[in-house]
Amino acid sequence: KMGGTITFESEKGVGTTFMIQIPFRIDTEADTRIKQEERPKASIQGLHILLVEDNALNMEIAEFVLENEGAIVIKAENGKEAVDIFQSSGIGECDAILMDIMMPEMDARTIPIIAMTANAFTEDKIKAKEAGMDEHIAKPLDRRVLVEVVARLINKEKKHREGVRTDEADCHM
Repeated sequence: KMGGTITFESEKGVGTTFMIQIPFRIDTEADTRIKQEERPKASIQGLHILLVEDNALNMEIAEFVLENEGAIVIKAENGKEAVDIFQSSGIGECDAILMDIMMPEMDARTIPIIAMTANAFTEDKIKAKEAGMDEHIAKPLDRRVLVEVVARLINKEKKHREGVRTDEADCHM
């Protein structure tokens, strides 16, 4: 399919040599394309990021990278401190939270979020997922569907947390 050839020469008791030839053209624009790809496509310039990290070296590295990209970094050394900072901040004061999972005082934990809405078209389900919802349940609520979805998400999160605690207890950043 690539316009190449495969040939071989074989001699009993000696071995086999395979030759594969595939024609390639030289990309004369490679240098230009690489330079364009190296440029960041997105910017975090001016964004306020709450950085939560208990390891000093990892904190320093992440802070350097974020500030080098123009972000304003607010630091917290544990989960409780992060919650306190976030709760005392004004609406829209933090644009994002960047948090290590295994933290002293309070770990990061995923809480399943389920959208409940009368808007039950496929595009509504897609919008709910894009907004960060884990699942979408249409109204009026069906008791069986509600229980099934909640139980599935909780069990999935529980299994994930148990796996993280045993497998990644010593991982940082």
